[in-house]
Amino acid sequence: MKLPLFQVDAFAEGLFKGNPAAVVPLDNWLTDEVMQQIAMENNLSETAFFVPTTEGFEIRWFTPKAEVKLCGHATLATAHVIFEEARYPHDEIVFTSKSGSLRVRKNSDKFQLDFPADTIRPIDAPNQIFQAIGKLPKACFKGKTDYLLVFENEREIREITPSFTQLARTSVRGVIVTAPGDQVDFVSRFFAPGVGIDEDPVTGSAHTSLTPYWSKRLGKTEMTARQLSQRGGELQVSLNGDRVLIAGKTKTYLRGEIFL
Repeated sequence: MKLPLFQVDAFAEGLFKGNPAAVVPLDNWLTDEVMQQIAMENNLSETAFFVPTTEGFEIRWFTPKAEVKLCGHATLATAHVIFEEARYPHDEIVFTSKSGSLRVRKNSDKFQLDFPADTIRPIDAPNQIFQAIGKLPKACFKGKTDYLLVFENEREIREITPSFTQLARTSVRGVIVTAPGDQVDFVSRFFAPGVGIDEDPVTGSAHTSLTPYWSKRLGKTEMTARQLSQRGGELQVSLNGDRVLIAGKTKTYLRGEIFL
């Protein structure tokens, strides 16, 4: 059996930027074991699989180690494949997922994710988290899957050198570190070694936590964001009630086939 495979750079101003994701279109679902093996073989932070439904498409995401309930950049990459490679004739895609209904719209030269906003609450994180990050934050919050640590400035975020071994022992999906940006409204980094991703280049799902926090703090609903990974990524985010809109550019890097 042969399956199409695409690799797309998401939240990328050009090739070799942003966050690469693999996308595998399917007619019917493969077994969980096979999809996990494909994701492990691809060895990217996420591999997205999707199948057509009567209402749109169903989507699932796998890291090299585990299935996750939500992934922004791989959803953006999947929308790119459907819109650009499959020539989808409509302006909006509706995905069903383990995180509910997700929508992606064409928005000028970008695609815009429409995701549920995370609910975050102040928390005293375990000392293990602070030790692994190597710095004490000004504030700490907990969302559905991640810790959110807030720091003073962009320089602090750039200088963080975490212990991935220690972070991998925590019980959450990942740790987001964030601060006001020098040239954008806010910056961030995202660490998730427990699910096989030491540092993610650009994390759409993390911005479902970041956007409500910074919207309240800055007193505005539309913001610019930058993820300070080695590859780097640019995002435009908006808070719309209980939804977060996350827009970014995409670029096809690879078209190929998987032989099973």
